[in-house]
Amino acid sequence: MSIDKRTFQIDNQWNIIHLPERPNGFAVMIIGDCSHYVDSHTSLWKQSTERAYLIQSLKEQGYTIFYSNLYGRHWGSPKAVTLAKRLYHYVMKHEILNPNIHLIAEGMGTLVALRLMEEMEPHIRSAIFINPCFDLKHHFNHEMQNRLFFKRLVREISSAYNIEVLKVVPLIDQLPEIKDLHAKTPVKIWHAARGVSFNFRDHSRIYEKRRLEILAPISLLIHVPENTFNPAKAFREFFRENEKVL
Repeated sequence: MSIDKRTFQIDNQWNIIHLPERPNGFAVMIIGDCSHYVDSHTSLWKQSTERAYLIQSLKEQGYTIFYSNLYGRHWGSPKAVTLAKRLYHYVMKHEILNPNIHLIAEGMGTLVALRLMEEMEPHIRSAIFINPCFDLKHHFNHEMQNRLFFKRLVREISSAYNIEVLKVVPLIDQLPEIKDLHAKTPVKIWHAARGVSFNFRDHSRIYEKRRLEILAPISLLIHVPENTFNPAKAFREFFRENEKVL
């Protein structure tokens, strides 16, 4: 009986690798949103029907898939970026894979993916973003309008960045902005028109503009709930487009 997944810890954080029966040599790192979690037995990406189907579909195409609990609500913190890099190196050391990987990032996970693209650009083959948060500063200022959510967000950022609550606002002011991004990794975005935490006009549209400024490949699809959407097929096609150069 073949092993189809392995769980292990790095820095007390649980990680999972999903192993295909017939590997194609390519790997996908998933970076989840606020509700993402990984423990010793399972993860949101196993418990959610749609996400589990996506993983199964990609495995059937031969992809090795891996992800981390990444300290929970990390909001793109430096320690989360460092852990993501450590996870990448761990997987490359223990599996026989092409060193240039695909990314799938959802919501808040986009903040870590952007840093990986900037700092590991030669090793990021392509990136898919789902309802992404591209601008934490904008999200922070937007949440100020709702005192309950805002207080929770401040606490989460304080914990994620390991700073006092009083230092959160100065930190937000110093964060890099979309205009500071330079990586030209091929990107495809699926953003729901409504019903998600991060508005596509304030996040994906602004990021799309930056990509066009630096002549970087970008495809932004706004979808409405009424439209049927098969992410597994769309994701596979995008990945394959970016596997022509090994």
